[in-house]
Amino acid sequence: MIWVRMGAMMMFFAVGLGAFGAHAIRGKISDYYFDVYRTAVLYQFIHALGLFVVAWASTISADARISWAGMLMIAGIILFSGSLYVLSLTGIKWLGAITPLGGLCFLASWFCLYAAKY
Repeated sequence: MIWVRMGAMMMFFAVGLGAFGAHAIRGKISDYYFDVYRTAVLYQFIHALGLFVVAWASTISADARISWAGMLMIAGIILFSGSLYVLSLTGIKWLGAITPLGGLCFLASWFCLYAAKY
């Protein structure tokens, strides 16, 4: 099932990136950027778990909004967490303008799960 695989892959990367942050970059970037990095990891974890909810929901309903929820969660992880990872490691501030797009994807994904017919 694609959503289980996607959830597992996103969890794998969340664990790896979390460990990288804790062991490789802690103390090498400012406290502010370390907090930004931790926020990226947290939101990736939450929405990777959300992909398992999508996987479960897809077993009880064929509503297309469930698949949309999964796609939006992946887009949100890439845009939200991805932009924060790069921002925290490079300090390129304009990347902060991308982050809210990822947040909108997260919101839309949860709304799709809410609105789906079960």
